[in-house]
Amino acid sequence: MPSYEADLSRFEKHDTQVLGISVDSVPCNTAWAKSLGGISYDLLSDFEPKGEVARKFDAFRSEGISERALFVIDKQGKIVYKDIHAIGEQPDNEEIFDVLRKLD
Repeated sequence: MPSYEADLSRFEKHDTQVLGISVDSVPCNTAWAKSLGGISYDLLSDFEPKGEVARKFDAFRSEGISERALFVIDKQGKIVYKDIHAIGEQPDNEEIFDVLRKLD
């Protein structure tokens, strides 16, 4: 998440909105964001019903957590990029910017 914060101005140049979504509660998300020194984009809680959004995007694990996943959704609401990867990994933001450049 800090890498998205660091590249936020680049995302904005592509008329893109960055959102974080977690299956944790709002207070938990708030504490987590604070532990990072704060984030300036919205962090949404997919807590009740637990994981409903993650389930719709095929990113919910049976043990009650979500996968680490990235999605780019175009202005028509179509998913144009999907990357579900190991929780310990984070793809380079350049992969996302390649997709965004194609949408410009």
